[in-house]
Amino acid sequence: MLWIYALTAVVIVSLVSFVGLFTLSLREGALRRTVFVLVGLAAGTLFGDAFIHLIPEAVEAGLSEAAVGAAIMAGILLFFMLEKFFFWHHSHGAHEESAETIGAHDHAPKPLGALVLVADFVHNMLDGIIIGASFLVSIEVGIATTIAVIIHEIPQEIADFGLLIHSGWSRGRALLWNFFSAVSAFIGLVIVFLVGAKVESFVPIAAAVTAGAFIYIAGSDLVPELQKTPGWKKTLIQLAAIIIGFTLLLLIAVFGE
Repeated sequence: MLWIYALTAVVIVSLVSFVGLFTLSLREGALRRTVFVLVGLAAGTLFGDAFIHLIPEAVEAGLSEAAVGAAIMAGILLFFMLEKFFFWHHSHGAHEESAETIGAHDHAPKPLGALVLVADFVHNMLDGIIIGASFLVSIEVGIATTIAVIIHEIPQEIADFGLLIHSGWSRGRALLWNFFSAVSAFIGLVIVFLVGAKVESFVPIAAAVTAGAFIYIAGSDLVPELQKTPGWKKTLIQLAAIIIGFTLLLLIAVFGE
């Protein structure tokens, strides 16, 4: 029964990735025109998740300040190299095309979508580990943890969906791949099932690495995109979106304790 409860919890958390379905009611043009707001929301939620949830979680678990700092830097460097890899992979072979074929392909580097999915994959796997380990403590603790994860995931998944759209993905493809990344929570649950609660000792260092990944994506990809938006009106809207995204994560941390 314990694992049935845990499995049900992970299924519910994974289905949160479909929160982007509400955008299917929007026309494609309207969605493209408002996606700049979602980019601002994403920047706020990524920074908030890193600074309010993941880094404090690593510190509270007993990791030294040096270890947390090194893990954050490792996450930044890892995703720096991943972005380089996606850039090189996307550009490979472009010089070999003819004048007739090169116009039919978009060779603008768009690694942001892939970076978001990789970071979200790791993040959701950590959620699966945390949920599984919490159910090993008690069913009550497991349910409380699941509720906290769901509340935390809703703004995160909306932001991730917006980033995939911003990267040029269709709504259907963005929803599908966002769900695939969410399924990694099952991997985390299976790890707990096979290894037991001991695996939770690896969560703090992984949380700090994920925080570094979120800081890198928000700082190197999202903030420069936000700077390209012209006009004070849109700039103020983006600023409000960043504050809202960050505040949501702050409120979850304050009232979830």
